[in-house]
Amino acid sequence: MAKIIAVNSGSSTLKWKLYSVPDETVIAEGMVDRLGLSDSEFKVKYNGQKTSEIGDIPDHKTAVNKMLKTLLDLNIISDYSEITGVGHRVVAGGDIFKDSALVTPKVLQQIKDLAEFAPLHNPGQAVGIEAFQDILPDVPQVAVFDTSFHQTMDPVNYLYSIPYEYYEKYGVRKFGAHGTSHKYVSKRAAEFVGKPIEDLRIISMHLGSGASIDAIQGGKSVDTSMGFTPLAGITMSSRSGDLDPSLFAFLMDKLKLSDPQDMIDILNNKSGLLGISGVSPDMRDLIATKDENKRSQLAIDIFINRIVKYVGSYIALMGGVDVLLFTAGMGEANSWIRDLIMKKFEYMGVKVDSDANENGKGLRKISADDSAIECLVVPTDEELMIVRDVLRLSK
Repeated sequence: MAKIIAVNSGSSTLKWKLYSVPDETVIAEGMVDRLGLSDSEFKVKYNGQKTSEIGDIPDHKTAVNKMLKTLLDLNIISDYSEITGVGHRVVAGGDIFKDSALVTPKVLQQIKDLAEFAPLHNPGQAVGIEAFQDILPDVPQVAVFDTSFHQTMDPVNYLYSIPYEYYEKYGVRKFGAHGTSHKYVSKRAAEFVGKPIEDLRIISMHLGSGASIDAIQGGKSVDTSMGFTPLAGITMSSRSGDLDPSLFAFLMDKLKLSDPQDMIDILNNKSGLLGISGVSPDMRDLIATKDENKRSQLAIDIFINRIVKYVGSYIALMGGVDVLLFTAGMGEANSWIRDLIMKKFEYMGVKVDSDANENGKGLRKISADDSAIECLVVPTDEELMIVRDVLRLSK
């Protein structure tokens, strides 16, 4: 049976899942953490078993070699010829990639050139592609871009109110992120409610460590909360979300910072839930400490507030909404947060099915039967979307 690998490469990580096709079953999965650093961790999960080892893995090519050799050693595959495609998550596709793309030398160079839009992601993802190309030179490689799904946005929604020449010269615009997730869950939601996606207005809430809200009308992304980079939008675990740009210069002066990147690091890594609460970037820790720590409760309140504002604006933008859906780590697992958000829309006729919300599992409706808007939990599966794009494009 043919097999496809879905890969997410970072500067110091390499995550992967091996699928059999066409049945779309996950055979094995794993990751390399601290890649390029001392004491790298190599983990594999398969057939209900887990293996883990610590040792130096200096680069992506070594990691890929080790991963493929492990697949052979564990008899997960009998020969490399069983692997018929490799799909790679790539964050920034810019204006160039409106769809996933079969990797050619030109496409690979474009991914590298687009690193200025995602300096923390695209370089590692390009290196990951090259590592697989070196070891599996005859296997099709496909790049699947986080930004592609949002290429259907109109200029009125993706342009910033700055001199237009900056868009013409430098490509400055809203790109969004989590597009692969939003595309997958919106299709699953349409299937679940039994209506053509072309007839639905969906608001997708991808609530994880990184979080974004997407307005989807007729199966197309109309507007999304993340912007030029994934820093914009709602309050996140350690990212600030939207703020007044003048604050950037003000704080650099007060903090005696000369390198703008230092300020970017603060907004990415020391802000959001962590910055407000002073406790943790993890919502579970904030919930556990909210009674004795007012700032934990404040962080929760701000998180809900920003989501409600975006959802409300997208309802107005689309002239209503048919489906509100929750996905990703917090969106799928935290019934209390879902309940708080849904109750903010009781004025629109949203009614919560508390039992389904608190006790159900997997894909399900969490609104009552007489709710004016259907509310769903839809587990995301970005890796499966990658596999499907590999199949579609490698043909």
